[in-house]
Amino acid sequence: MSNEILSADVKSAYDDFYLGRDEQWRMLGAKYKSINITDVCRGYEFKKVLEVGAGDGSILQQLDVMNAFSEMHALEISQSGVDEINSRKLKNLKSVHLFDGYHIPFADNEFDLVILAHVLEHVEFERMLLREIKRVSKHVVIEVPCDYRYGVDKRMKHFLNYGHINMYTPSSLRFLVQSEGFEVLADKISLIEPEVTKFNTFVNQGKAKSLLNSLRIDVEYFIKKLIISLFGHKRKESFANAYTLLLRKNGDLNIFTH
Repeated sequence: MSNEILSADVKSAYDDFYLGRDEQWRMLGAKYKSINITDVCRGYEFKKVLEVGAGDGSILQQLDVMNAFSEMHALEISQSGVDEINSRKLKNLKSVHLFDGYHIPFADNEFDLVILAHVLEHVEFERMLLREIKRVSKHVVIEVPCDYRYGVDKRMKHFLNYGHINMYTPSSLRFLVQSEGFEVLADKISLIEPEVTKFNTFVNQGKAKSLLNSLRIDVEYFIKKLIISLFGHKRKESFANAYTLLLRKNGDLNIFTH
C-alpha cells in the first residue's frame, strides 16, 4: 500500500494533535475504554497485542496498569502521539511505530489481538484497514462511538471538528464487520457514565457546577438504565454511547453468492 492513501490534509490534522491538549479528558475516556476492552476479552487469553491508532497512549497506559496483556505494541499516524506514547515508559509496551494509517508493518498472524478503539470513525477507507488488521491478527477488539441519530447530518460541522467522518450504530457496525468476514465473539453496549458527563459539562463546556446539576446527570443516567431494563436490547442500542466488539476472523467479503 502507498503512503499516499492517507489524505495529506487528514495526516496534517493529526500531526500535532497530542501536544499537551485535553490530557485529563483523554485519560478519563481511556479509563472506560480499557474497562470495555477487558470486559469483552474476559475468558480469552491474549498475550501479544497491537493497538492501531493508539493516539497518545492513554488506553495503553490504563491496560498497562491493569497488567491486561504481557506484550503490547502501538501504531499511530501522528508524531506527537508517538512521542507521547514513548514518554509514558510503559512496562509492557515493546514497540511504538509511526504508520501511514493503512499499512501495518508486521507479518501475517503476528498478533493474538489488535485493538482498534475509537479509530474506525476517523478512517477514510474503513474496509481497507479492517482487511489489513485481519491479515496480522486472528482477533480484534473494535470500539466506536455511537454517533448516528436521526438528523445527524444537521450536526455535520460538530462531528467533523472531532474528525468523525463515519457514523455507526451497534447494528451497522455488526453489519460492516460481519460482511468483512469477522465473527462476533462478544459485545458490550455502553452508556455514557455520569462521571464522564459531569467532566464534559462542568470542565469542557464550563457550565456552572452545582449539586442540582450534578444530581440531574445522575438521575438521567438512572432513568436510562431503568428504561433499558424494562424495554430490552433494542432500547439499549438506542441509548448507546459506545459499542465494543470482540471479533475473530472467519473468512473474507463474500457477495453475490446466491
